[in-house]
Amino acid sequence: PIVLLQWPGSDPSLPSILLNSHTDVVPSEYSKWVHPPFGAHIDEQGNIFARGSQDMKCVGMQYLEAIRRLRSSGFCPKRSLYLSFVPDEEIGGRDGAEMLASSDVFKNMNVDIVLDEGLASPNENYRVFYGERAPWWLVIKSNGAPGHGAKLYENSAMENLFKSIESIWRFRASQFDLVKAGLKAEGEVISVNMAFLKAGTPSPTGFVMNLQPSEAEAGFDIRIPPIGNVESLEKQIAEEWAPASRNMTFEFKAKGILHDDLGRPLVTATDSSNPWWTLLEEAIKKANGKIGKPEIFPASTDAQNFRKLGLPAIGFSPMANTPILLHDHNEFLNQAEYLRGIEVYESIIKAYTSYIPPGGHGDSRDEL
Repeated sequence: PIVLLQWPGSDPSLPSILLNSHTDVVPSEYSKWVHPPFGAHIDEQGNIFARGSQDMKCVGMQYLEAIRRLRSSGFCPKRSLYLSFVPDEEIGGRDGAEMLASSDVFKNMNVDIVLDEGLASPNENYRVFYGERAPWWLVIKSNGAPGHGAKLYENSAMENLFKSIESIWRFRASQFDLVKAGLKAEGEVISVNMAFLKAGTPSPTGFVMNLQPSEAEAGFDIRIPPIGNVESLEKQIAEEWAPASRNMTFEFKAKGILHDDLGRPLVTATDSSNPWWTLLEEAIKKANGKIGKPEIFPASTDAQNFRKLGLPAIGFSPMANTPILLHDHNEFLNQAEYLRGIEVYESIIKAYTSYIPPGGHGDSRDEL
């Protein structure tokens, strides 16, 4: 299910605010955790061990608690505030945020700005994201004549595939070197990681060892920043990674969008041209928080579905002084950081729902 909650504002003519979070989590290997992954165990240091403690059940609950506190204090928003709890983000979000963003329900919500998930920060600065890398899931297939396991000959399926893998790994290393040298952030380079390798002729006890297979396949998870050179990468795939001259073929299992219909990168402005960015900075500082340099999210999130509509969307999860453990064993969030994050969201929600643009009006219809 997609769950929507609304806190009505006093001026319905003003566009609304959306705080999005996804309810699904990735699987966990129970035996690899020091505490049960779904037990929400709190140790002596106040660390809450739980799958989703960072990604991203913490944020959804912080939204709710921040609103409860604001309501208890008597605060009344001018703009309506929506909360969306969506499924399936970890598998692409097609039945979650993508469906919501394309619905008439969303259109009628008249949203002006979306907040979604970010990442933990190992230092005192909160991390804030204005864009994200798009996933391109590439499958390369190699064909060749089968041969005896003892025979040496050119252009076997396995040989051709490994030539491609070597080329891809050289490209991966060149991108990774930029990150390790501090010249670019992880979200600013094109990453490539092998997801699977499939070859061999099965036998009842494993694989036939004296037969070179006629087909071999490999899958790669490629992540491309919205500022990446897509044309150059596509040419490299066709000419170097999977050339037809080596009996290679390729297909994309997924090909994320990097630009809108006008060819503009799917990014949100992080300067004075975007009042929501300025308000976010001021609200975090007001709550005694610090933020680092704006980043491109290294993976993909639900925020992409709202940026495609031309809406500003900012990724932010208030987790400072916290190791990055999303999808990892022993994912945890310290309770002090969790509680501090609620205060940060109180400040943000108050600022966002009170914002009147220049030339706008601050009186509700009832007051008028």
